[in-house]
Amino acid sequence: MGVDEAISRSVPLPLVCVTKPKHPPAEDYYEDIRHAEASLRAAQAAVEAAGKPVKVETAILDGPAGPALVEESRDAAIICVGSVGIGRYARSILGSTATDLAEKAHCPVAIIRPQDEQPRHAINWIVVEVNEQPGNEAVVKVAIQEATLRHAPILALGNDHSLEDKVEMWKLHHPGVHIYPVSSEADVAHFLKNHDERVQLAVIGGSQAGELAQIVGPHGHPVFHHTESSVLIVRH
Repeated sequence: MGVDEAISRSVPLPLVCVTKPKHPPAEDYYEDIRHAEASLRAAQAAVEAAGKPVKVETAILDGPAGPALVEESRDAAIICVGSVGIGRYARSILGSTATDLAEKAHCPVAIIRPQDEQPRHAINWIVVEVNEQPGNEAVVKVAIQEATLRHAPILALGNDHSLEDKVEMWKLHHPGVHIYPVSSEADVAHFLKNHDERVQLAVIGGSQAGELAQIVGPHGHPVFHHTESSVLIVRH
């Protein structure tokens, strides 16, 4: 996702690895540095192997990871971070780094989940809520941008009587994007909890960051229907 986002914005792709804060003995710290360098080399090689036109930059920062990346977000267009769900509580489910970024970052944040092998001809939806809250237009705009990048259809959730009119307007301005109105009083988290549609990305506003754990959940956990769904938190 980070590669495509960088290309769409015509900006470089910084690959950042955060080490633990300096601590004795020194050999442990330098071992962390060597591991970070190896990880960045592998990540850069994977990006270059894809053959896409993006300039890669690398950096190693001193941790803790969450605060370090929150500071980096001040000058970023978007931050993409992985998350492996474990445990019961939100910070365990999401990992402290993803949680810190979701709640405190100064730019949009994408929480990327691992995806299993997809069934042939599977429809991988993008889900977004349409409401009257301040900033919702920006959230919908980002969902449409992501749908364009991913060649994916959108489920637009809402209970406003004008939902269908809004969807028709978006279709008119974005003829290549398939958008389907879904009349629902549920927000994104509750909609996903009660529906089995295959969702690749949920797009939410910064005010909904507290619902992140409900959307993501532990990978492979039977209680969560959408443990492969990534989440994009929109901030401006």
